[in-house]
Amino acid sequence: MFFRREQQRQYTFSQRLSELREAGFRIQEAGEGRAVALRNGFAAVVLATGETSQRIERAGLVLGERIAELTSLGYQTVWAAPDSSGKPATAEQLQAFHDFLEDLREHLGLPSYYNESLGTTDAEHHYDRLAGRP
Repeated sequence: MFFRREQQRQYTFSQRLSELREAGFRIQEAGEGRAVALRNGFAAVVLATGETSQRIERAGLVLGERIAELTSLGYQTVWAAPDSSGKPATAEQLQAFHDFLEDLREHLGLPSYYNESLGTTDAEHHYDRLAGRP
């Protein structure tokens, strides 16, 4: 008796975007192969990297017309906008942002890593015990 592993279905970028709409995200097209997903005051720029693959380019809190990314200052976590404005992050915002990213990753078919499942992370933070990385 032979068992076969089911083939995973490959979704196109437009199919993933429609799935996000069904999950309650508001989608704004931002050019070819790029879209902005918004929900509950948070936004993420989603980029198509291939026929059936995508990645989250930038995510954070919506401040005016900008997306303020989460940044750790060592003693405080803040929302830093590209125009150097920002504000401190509250515990409620961090929990809501974590939930936003988890839902977004799930509906985009992206993996959820262990360090990200423990709480919010930021791109600028250099985690301990990562030998050979900048």
